[in-house]
Amino acid sequence: MEFTYQRTYRGPVKMVVLDWAGTTMDYGCYAPAVVFIEVYKRQGIEISMAQARAPMGLHKRDHIKAISQMEEVAQAWEKQHGRPVTEADIDAMFAAFQPLQMAVLAEYADLIPGTLEAVAALRERGIIIGSTTGYFSAAMELLKGEATRRGYTPDSSVCATEVPAGRPQPWMVLKNMFNTGVYPPEAVVKVGDTKPDISEGLNAGTWAVGLAQTGNEVGLNGDEIAALAPDILERKVAQARDNLAKMGAHYVVDGIWELLPIIDDINLRLARGEKP
Repeated sequence: MEFTYQRTYRGPVKMVVLDWAGTTMDYGCYAPAVVFIEVYKRQGIEISMAQARAPMGLHKRDHIKAISQMEEVAQAWEKQHGRPVTEADIDAMFAAFQPLQMAVLAEYADLIPGTLEAVAALRERGIIIGSTTGYFSAAMELLKGEATRRGYTPDSSVCATEVPAGRPQPWMVLKNMFNTGVYPPEAVVKVGDTKPDISEGLNAGTWAVGLAQTGNEVGLNGDEIAALAPDILERKVAQARDNLAKMGAHYVVDGIWELLPIIDDINLRLARGEKP
């Protein structure tokens, strides 16, 4: 008879890795979306807000490429330029994207309500705060400065250009763990508002929590949310919850202000020997 030894982690959550736009700042995840529209407009291609948002969460170059591969966009490109989009075109659009993004980031840097309170409560429990983003390094530094001025500074921040590949691959989460000395993956919770955020956490072996209302899936800021009729808001948020749940999120809530009870539940599950 053969026996297999299996270790079980029964300790508490040690680190929460938070996304940026749509999770901790930029309610509605507008800063990147408006720039993707402008980048394509400069190429003579009109894309919709929905098209601009669809690949949200990816490294920004990968995001631009994903838009170009949408059937309607690819057809419009060939009509405008007389040929399919090339890797050189993607590089040129990404080069144009970066200064445009830097120019508007600060306009969308307000923290999402509940961020400071949630981070403070996590730290009171001894939980380390990590962060990941699809932004490039210069944008990440600008965001960190804006966030610090507003009272929020993660213990570790990793952007897509610091690792071999961005989301949905796990490297940014794993680099946060490396930076802070946190392990095993079961002790880590990844929180984000996009489908690639969820995949990033799952691929790293961590718990994954989706935020439905404040991010890209609904795509509206706080004022726009408040102006919606309750039934319309519920329909939009319900669809966002469903989209994130179908990606495999262990939990889906509306915003970061609902995170603490989730951490409590994960701690109970860990104590029982459960894994993500």
